[in-house]
Amino acid sequence: MQPTNIADPAYFHKVVDCQWACPAHTPVPEYIRLIAQRRYGDAYMVNWVSNVFPGILGRTCDRPCEPACRRGRVEQNNTGDPEPVAICRLKRVAADLKGDVRERMPSRVPGNGKRIACVGAGPASLTVARDLAPLGYEVTVFDGEARAGGFIRTQIPRFRLPEEVIDEETGYVLDLGVEFAAGQRIASMLALLGQGFDAIFVGCGAPRGRDLDLPGRQEAAASIHIGIDWLASVSFGHVTQIGKRVIVLGGGNTAMDCCRSARRLGGEDVKVVVRSGFAEMKASPWEKEDAMHEGIPIVDFHVPKAFVHEGGRLAGMTFELVRAEYDAQGRRRLVPTGEPDPFFPCDEVLIAVGQENAFPWIERDSGIAFDDAGLPRLHKTTFQSTVPHVFFGGDAALGPKNIITAVAHGHEAAISIDRLLHGEDPRMRPAPTVNLMSQKMGIHEWSYDNATSLDERYQVPWAQAEQALASIRVEVELGFDPATALREAQRCLNCDVQTVFNQETCIECDACVDICPMDCISFTADADEPDLRQRLKAPALNLVQDLYVSGGLKTGRVMVKDEDVCLHCGLCAERCPTGAWDMQKFLFQSAMAGSRDAAARRAVQQVAA
Repeated sequence: MQPTNIADPAYFHKVVDCQWACPAHTPVPEYIRLIAQRRYGDAYMVNWVSNVFPGILGRTCDRPCEPACRRGRVEQNNTGDPEPVAICRLKRVAADLKGDVRERMPSRVPGNGKRIACVGAGPASLTVARDLAPLGYEVTVFDGEARAGGFIRTQIPRFRLPEEVIDEETGYVLDLGVEFAAGQRIASMLALLGQGFDAIFVGCGAPRGRDLDLPGRQEAAASIHIGIDWLASVSFGHVTQIGKRVIVLGGGNTAMDCCRSARRLGGEDVKVVVRSGFAEMKASPWEKEDAMHEGIPIVDFHVPKAFVHEGGRLAGMTFELVRAEYDAQGRRRLVPTGEPDPFFPCDEVLIAVGQENAFPWIERDSGIAFDDAGLPRLHKTTFQSTVPHVFFGGDAALGPKNIITAVAHGHEAAISIDRLLHGEDPRMRPAPTVNLMSQKMGIHEWSYDNATSLDERYQVPWAQAEQALASIRVEVELGFDPATALREAQRCLNCDVQTVFNQETCIECDACVDICPMDCISFTADADEPDLRQRLKAPALNLVQDLYVSGGLKTGRVMVKDEDVCLHCGLCAERCPTGAWDMQKFLFQSAMAGSRDAAARRAVQQVAA
């Protein structure tokens, strides 16, 4: 194998699995260490640079970082399930305990004469505004509602996300000098194009919920609701109660929000009914667990067949029982079992079977091209549409995803807008910034805590059930207290503190091999990668994770380290008699708008040392 090029920013970035998996590439271990040091404000600002909404995401993120967490690969609980660090809930700790950070936000700067319009006040648009306003752009955010937040405000129930958290974090963006055009829903793209904006960003989400055209749908329409519309009505106080027997159709996170909201609004017999198997539901595992914890059953392999009504009044639903069958390629199809159709009585039905993009306000002669699915045709990196100064992001770009993906789109679109308006090619992306810094403070001392905690993942406390279910606005999760946050933070394996090998000073004593608790270091003859992976001290079976391979040593052997199971404990560096191993912190920062100007970049990344 060729020696590993550790100067490639992507190499060690991929080793920090949590940051690599995060769409916004938040430096997770960095802020977790700050939490362990009780530097909550610093931890919050590290988050704010990349994900913009730490308090919101600390409660609602889909957590792509956690399945990637290395801790989950080396540790399981007593049921055999992986036990990743509670990254998302630690993010909330930073938000809850940060204190006043307003003085640490970027200051308003003189305008540069360029005007940007953002359609929709959701996370993608607000990220664009956050990134561009500190660079002198005059940003106007249009939204049909009176307050910013978009679907964060209208679709996520208050028992998961208090309104004051939304107000605070959207406020940080608007306070940068962003103009919020509240109550101004854009009705015509052609009219907006005629207003002379230098660039337009469309972040209006996927605002239309899918319906089910089944027998009885029209006759019982008064008792059948589209899930996202119903959640918005609940959020604004237009709906304050629901029937005692409620069926929620769908297996995604919206369905989980619907059923838990219905439970709080008077639903006594609330059940979720899904076509697929329980394990195949799109809802996050913890969302399903939360619903079941509140006494809401999830009934799987039931395909909706008809709405049953009596004199125009909904009486219930019938379903077809199915089972899953898989072909040789692993493709699934649902096959009727032939059993009698079950009937579930109900008073109301909430349909949460998916969302669709809807752009009735974008005229088809505006120059913006759409694909067969109704999505805009975009450059996959720049998010630029077929009208060069119009960009899309979030759900409006690629269909329904999640908040952190919308934030990532906003960052990329802001870079594109900034480059376009500086006469540069948006396809030429600025490079990220990376640093490798030794953590050595003595012969056997390091500037970070490298003692691996043996604790299992800590559970977040909940409000009492009778209190939580009595009101739609009582927050269910209470968050970690400082002591528990410290213990959970110490479970982090510091995957960003890398084991860096210097072959020039290695004497091949194999002391590092002997002391490694994971058997991830080997000294062996070089070979092709498949062969090399099989004859290490412990075979390296995870092909997704790279091998760290040195150049030829004095004996002709090479050092090979399996990055997959390394604990970053530093024992190899402590044991090495010549200092051939060093522990170096790798800090990766994604490029942002204004990256050509170091001063402008620092304006956005004001994080106290």
